[in-house]
Amino acid sequence: MGKFIIRTVASGIKFDLTAGNGQIIAASEIYLTRAACLRGIASVQRNAPKAGLEDLTAGPSATVSNPKFQLFQDKAGQFRFRLRAHNGKIIAASEGYTTKASALGGIESVRLHAQEAEIQDR
Repeated sequence: MGKFIIRTVASGIKFDLTAGNGQIIAASEIYLTRAACLRGIASVQRNAPKAGLEDLTAGPSATVSNPKFQLFQDKAGQFRFRLRAHNGKIIAASEGYTTKASALGGIESVRLHAQEAEIQDR
């Protein structure tokens, strides 16, 4: 089972969604309050299971409406994804993956773990 781990950082509060093995699969932006961070977690829980996939690595493609996962390649050639809520705001983002298949696996892991993940403070 995955976990949303809430932690304090220098500029505020954030969460990491981890898989059952403890690996971080998505991270949030920085929030000013714990309450705002909890709202961010709730948004991931609501949106991830039903989010479509917009593959920006495949060249020109049809735009997918929000909520959606956007798969893209960064300047260093790493594959990454971000989850956008209904309002278009980014609510979670991944670290870099060396292969597209691994990034797609990360998206599926977020979908799988988001709804059932427990919330822990660190």
